[in-house]
Amino acid sequence: MKLRSFLTFKAVISCIFGILFLLVPAWSMSIFGVSLGAEGVLMTRFFGVGMLAMGLICAFHRTQDRRSLTEILLALFIADTIGFIVALSGQLAGLLNPVGWIIVLLWLFFAAGLAYFRFSK
Repeated sequence: MKLRSFLTFKAVISCIFGILFLLVPAWSMSIFGVSLGAEGVLMTRFFGVGMLAMGLICAFHRTQDRRSLTEILLALFIADTIGFIVALSGQLAGLLNPVGWIIVLLWLFFAAGLAYFRFSK
């Protein structure tokens, strides 16, 4: 997979999740077995803003050459690695239903892909 294709895929997935978390937070989280109160709805919407921002950054910068993307790839790698750790810890703690493993694997896939594109020659 080429970097441009990878960033396009990441942009699409991030924007879809971001929009869902913004517009229908309670329904989006119910897929993962999480029920939300008013505070949870607000926090999920904040998370949706972050996911949408990450997706838009990937979409707007996917056509740049690899050299100019160095810092963006590093920032996304750090964020996705932390996201993977948070998702895995939540899944292992039983906070999500088995569908939550999809989120864990997505964070891992994106973190590993970003590591590959950032640190490989």
